[in-house]
Amino acid sequence: FFKQKTAYEIYQCDWSSDVCSSDLSTKIRFAVPNTSNVKLIIYNMLGQKIVTLLNEVKNAGTYELSWDASGLSSGIYIYKLQTGLKIITRKMMLIK
Repeated sequence: FFKQKTAYEIYQCDWSSDVCSSDLSTKIRFAVPNTSNVKLIIYNMLGQKIVTLLNEVKNAGTYELSWDASGLSSGIYIYKLQTGLKIITRKMMLIK
């Protein structure tokens, strides 16, 4: 999945929606090269925090979190991976 595990990386997988339910979720994968406190936060385009998905110490490695966005409206959202040494932000589009 990640070619190099010595760098901070973050990646959003495709949205998955079950036609028979109102479930709308995505998976966010990220890698950290060393043990550190990791925060993964979702914001709307106004900069308002929607949810903190993670705020804990993680060992070096690759991780995956699910985010259920079924209660939110369509739009562009920002997800931010923050550690003691690095901040990475990416955009994602939610279309219902």
